[in-house]
Amino acid sequence: MASPAHRNGPPQSPDDRFYYFAYGSCMCPVDLKRSLGESTHAYVVGPATLTGYRLGFFRRSRLRDCGVLDVVAHPGATVQGVLYHLPWRLSPALDRREEGYRHEIVTVTANGLTFASTRTYSVVNKTHAEIAPNEWYSSVVMRGAATCGLPEQYCWELFHHIHSLQRRQTEAAPLPRTA
Repeated sequence: MASPAHRNGPPQSPDDRFYYFAYGSCMCPVDLKRSLGESTHAYVVGPATLTGYRLGFFRRSRLRDCGVLDVVAHPGATVQGVLYHLPWRLSPALDRREEGYRHEIVTVTANGLTFASTRTYSVVNKTHAEIAPNEWYSSVVMRGAATCGLPEQYCWELFHHIHSLQRRQTEAAPLPRTA
């Protein structure tokens, strides 16, 4: 497969760009715009697949007060997400948004092409068990998955995983005390 020529290092000119694989709330261009300060629709390459990883909610976000998505190396698994081709000027804002995560350089496939040296983010200090996301975060993730055309089967699997974590959290919560 073809591998587009690009770097993920420092920019050489103001027009330089980098590839970014989003798998959580950043899949939603509207939510990403909120952090980056400009519309990101024009930078969407399309749905993409990351092989050798799986999703999990292994971080509690202080800002969102819930579990948020992470990618974890897992042979044989795949993660669906959205591939962006972002201008370098947006890199510092993206890093700020992804506080608690670190750059990970991966290879993804999109539109029948292979994109090596693609940036994604993984959680630095992972929790031992998954933490359920709240309804707001879940809806942003699902909206991004649907808006950017991720496979329907994958969207359903993601929805069911989220729902099972939320149900497990609700069942584990102590009952309110009565007087």
